[in-house]
Amino acid sequence: MKLYRSFATVGGMTMLSRVLGFVRDILIAAVLGTGLVADTFFVAFRFPNLFRRLFAEGAFNSAFIPLFAKKVEGEGAVAARHFANESLSALVTALVILTAIAEIAMPWLMYVIAPGFTDSPEKFDLAVLLTRITFPYLLFVSVVALYSGMLNALHRFAAAAFAPVMLNIVLISVMGAVAWAGYGNTPEAGVALAWGVAAGGAVQLLVLLFSSRNAGMKLRLQWPRMTDGVKRLLALGIPGIIAGGITQVNILIGTIIASMQDSAVSWLYYADRIYQLPLGLVGIAIGVVLLPDLSRKLRARDGDGAMQSQNRSLELALLLTLPAAVALMIVPLPIIQVLFERGAFSQADTIATSMALAAFAAGLPAFVMVKVFSPGFFAREDTRTPMYYAGVSVVVNIVFSLALFWIIGHVGIAIATSLAGWVNAGLLAMTLTRRGHFEFDAEFKRRIIPLCISCAVMGAALWGIMVLMSDWFAPSNGLMTQLAALACLVVSGIAVYGVMAHISRALRLQEMMKLLKRD
Repeated sequence: MKLYRSFATVGGMTMLSRVLGFVRDILIAAVLGTGLVADTFFVAFRFPNLFRRLFAEGAFNSAFIPLFAKKVEGEGAVAARHFANESLSALVTALVILTAIAEIAMPWLMYVIAPGFTDSPEKFDLAVLLTRITFPYLLFVSVVALYSGMLNALHRFAAAAFAPVMLNIVLISVMGAVAWAGYGNTPEAGVALAWGVAAGGAVQLLVLLFSSRNAGMKLRLQWPRMTDGVKRLLALGIPGIIAGGITQVNILIGTIIASMQDSAVSWLYYADRIYQLPLGLVGIAIGVVLLPDLSRKLRARDGDGAMQSQNRSLELALLLTLPAAVALMIVPLPIIQVLFERGAFSQADTIATSMALAAFAAGLPAFVMVKVFSPGFFAREDTRTPMYYAGVSVVVNIVFSLALFWIIGHVGIAIATSLAGWVNAGLLAMTLTRRGHFEFDAEFKRRIIPLCISCAVMGAALWGIMVLMSDWFAPSNGLMTQLAALACLVVSGIAVYGVMAHISRALRLQEMMKLLKRD
């Protein structure tokens, strides 16, 4: 089935990006730890990273892809390219103005995005400087998103999925140079990383420019005009960005609140990096691929085909993310210990980060389901309904973050983020079902109970193995022993889950092979 092959393409490239992201974060943890410089860099990086996820991971494309695809199929490639030119010109103009305003107003913006930093003038000033350096990344990543949307609509997924890899390559190179130069936990290291973020955005754009030219979609900047196409893009795009990127907005809200606790921003950042791996591999891949597929089937009035695509997407999402969520809730401590506990990253940091990771993991299935259900609205050019539900989830997140933060600190923020994700996913699913646009088919219902049983057995096995191997994860054993122990834990969990899924008929090996081979 081409849908599964496309999932594999996007997921594979995303996996490469996330693996390199781990290498980057391991270096950052060793060199910066969770102190003043780390907190300020993560706040500065949160802005561009937020927009990278808002734009590059499908939210912007929720509006752009259906309109661009409609132009391609209804009026031809020339009309589609003309619409893309208009969209590019309007987008660049708006973002240049926004960037200029933000650079000037950054000290005032910092009172909003990191109010807790005001207690330390040194921390506050460094955060302002680093955010000013990283902010132009917004311009680069937004243009990258538009080019990615074009390529995705043309079913050329590989280049768009590969572009984020370049950011991590640049940042790994910068971090390696910082470590070699002996800067360590210094403001100079933060400045170097901030410039690396901006440079990484430029490199990503170059990759997409080359790929789009090869696809016959060479765009040109022109004087921006408010055409009917641009007006429609804005009408759909603004709600779509809010709805599609609500998980990242909730994380940003958590960062704002966490700035009031020393090191909390860093703990949440490192935990976020771990659970973003399965979210990226599955949720983002499905969100990017499913929207063009649904748009095409709905235009062809193939309602049954659209329903089947969503069921199979949800099935695949839960098949992969439920066991990941269970594993991250059961064994977060050895994961954080092996990946980050060295150099400036202490044992106390490991405990604090692992608690946040377990709380984030509880919401992982919900975050992925949002990626599956949202295209059901976007493909029908309804971006307002998901936006309203996103607003509800933001309110839930703010209320529970503020309430829990004063009781259990940064872990309360992670719990609130997960709860908001479940509220959002539930509202989307109920509305699609009520409108007759989605229902769980017989095949999905047959798999879900065996899937949950397989996850429960895997979780129990992981707990037992972790207890037996607890001494092996200690930093005193050396990195190679730690990695071997963690690999043993991961492989054992995968093996137990795979065997149980096969025995319980949640998914048989023969079925997976047929799916991958089917055209």
